[in-house]
Amino acid sequence: MRYLAFACLFALGCSSASTSTVEDEAPKAGAADRAKPTREGSDWPRILGPNGDGASAEKGILTKWPKDGLKKVWQCELGVGYAPPVVAAGKLFHFDRFGDDCWVTARNAETGEFLWKYAYPTEYEDQYGYEPGPRACPVVDGDNVFAYGPDGVLVCLDAAKGTEVWKVDTKAKYRVHQNFFGVGSAPLVDGDRVIVAVGGSPKGPKPFDFRDVKGDGSAIVAFDRKTGEQKYAFGNELASYSAPIITKLGDKTLGLYFARGGLVGFDPAAGKELFHHKWRAKILESVNASNPVVTGDRVLLTECYGPGAVCLKLKDGKPAEVWSDAEKDRPERSLACHWCTPISDNGVVYGSSGRHTEEADLRCIDLATGDVKWVEKRTTRCTLTKIDSHLLSLGENGELRLVKLNPAKYDEVAKWEVPDLEYPAWAPPVVSRGLLYVRGKGKLLCYELIPKK
Repeated sequence: MRYLAFACLFALGCSSASTSTVEDEAPKAGAADRAKPTREGSDWPRILGPNGDGASAEKGILTKWPKDGLKKVWQCELGVGYAPPVVAAGKLFHFDRFGDDCWVTARNAETGEFLWKYAYPTEYEDQYGYEPGPRACPVVDGDNVFAYGPDGVLVCLDAAKGTEVWKVDTKAKYRVHQNFFGVGSAPLVDGDRVIVAVGGSPKGPKPFDFRDVKGDGSAIVAFDRKTGEQKYAFGNELASYSAPIITKLGDKTLGLYFARGGLVGFDPAAGKELFHHKWRAKILESVNASNPVVTGDRVLLTECYGPGAVCLKLKDGKPAEVWSDAEKDRPERSLACHWCTPISDNGVVYGSSGRHTEEADLRCIDLATGDVKWVEKRTTRCTLTKIDSHLLSLGENGELRLVKLNPAKYDEVAKWEVPDLEYPAWAPPVVSRGLLYVRGKGKLLCYELIPKK
């Protein structure tokens, strides 16, 4: 059980030369005005990037890394937690815990200069001994930042000032019985709705056996982005560590959520469940954490505790299995991702497969058949980002690899043990405007991946 981890895996003091303490931090005059982008590229405002698929459209990355690695731009201390940062409009936002408070923090994305922090008290305790900080990253949309804490508190903040717009305690409001590692699913902003995986239960005490916990119509809840009032709630699933996503199926908009018990398809405008495809391990102590991977009308689900991966075809709005790992022996399974969301590219999928550190490998599979194209063993559990025809692979011990997107073979072009990046480096690499952000225990590091023009 000690190997279970989180979905979204995943404030503060900084400089390129040294790391200050949190107590040293205070906004400097004019800091907010200086937090404007001066580099080309795009924002990274949500989990897994601009499109929620782990891919960046930026070009010109360094492929020949110096012996001592990429140029460090800045670094800062972090609190307790596992969440990656997000970047929007020149600001970097982070979500961590310091003492008995959860903090959302804003910095200048290019310099690390401190801008503001927002804090709220928390009593969350992890029942398996993991750090009791945030698991899910913030989400930035327009003038607002949304953060969903491990205790189930959902907050909306003013992105410029860090002031609270509204706050909802979903654990109290929807009677959420604590999941294994608390809340770890990032919010999804869709127009005037903030869609959140809640997974509440009927009134009454928490059952002694978690298998007896039941849903009560709040698997997914949409809140009004301006007021925090409920717009709709539906579904009897319990929460997982995957995040809701929205995709297009032909001319129709479809919501997908890989919940604790399987894939939920829903209408994000009407708040109506359209289908449910059961997919989870039989053992109690198991989680679904990877996001669904959508390619055309195909959806890939993957987990590491039981059935492995399954490829579904959405026909007439309903899922049908194309291939499945469920009947295969464990060594023969195509892809068993723990918390890494796989990367889709030209008919193949790249992912970190394996439940435990020592057995994890990086592999490429054919999406149409599930056939394994290649395997690179002993990579530890990794998270992946696609950029400029390459994969950035960050191992949990701080090893950064640059691998060409090549379905024929594992094609590594660079590898580097990132200094000061300590286990657990579970948050996926973030790239925005040529800068690479990686986090490990207690520290966030910023490097130059694309030289400034």
